[in-house]
Amino acid sequence: MSGAPSRLVTLGRVSGAVGVRGWIKIFSDTEPRENIVDFDTWVLRLKGVDRHVVLEGGGRQGKNVVAKVQGTNDRDSALALVGAEIAVERNALPPCELGEYYWADLEGLEVRTVEGGVIGRIDHMLSTGAHDVMVLAGDRGRLIPFVLDKIVREVDLSSGFIVVDWDPNF
Repeated sequence: MSGAPSRLVTLGRVSGAVGVRGWIKIFSDTEPRENIVDFDTWVLRLKGVDRHVVLEGGGRQGKNVVAKVQGTNDRDSALALVGAEIAVERNALPPCELGEYYWADLEGLEVRTVEGGVIGRIDHMLSTGAHDVMVLAGDRGRLIPFVLDKIVREVDLSSGFIVVDWDPNF
């Protein structure tokens, strides 16, 4: 698969400008939030156009995360990036520990019951604070807690499915 293109994983978005020297404020979906600036390059997606950029610096500033993108040297050029999604190539993400998964890898997987019935596909994931939740699309929408070993019995990324101990009528 070395010649296959990597897919993009969205990690956050540009939410504002900071100061007059081109710094941007970031809304980050990473944990911890400042991990978003650990990547040397980003892909900024704005209005359907992808732009590869190089980071010059960044980190936590009070409650916010800020970054400096090469070529963005004034407030106007920083403001022009507001609303852009921040993504990285999937292969740039560090490998997960055993039993951990990136949400981007789970999205799209088929969800099967332990009896073998298909109850949908993971449309997206969300966090409730207590645990992550799979939001399924299928014959009807479902919310299923992503609790390994109790509800989620098997995750097979290479075959594209998850097995859950879940009543298909619930």
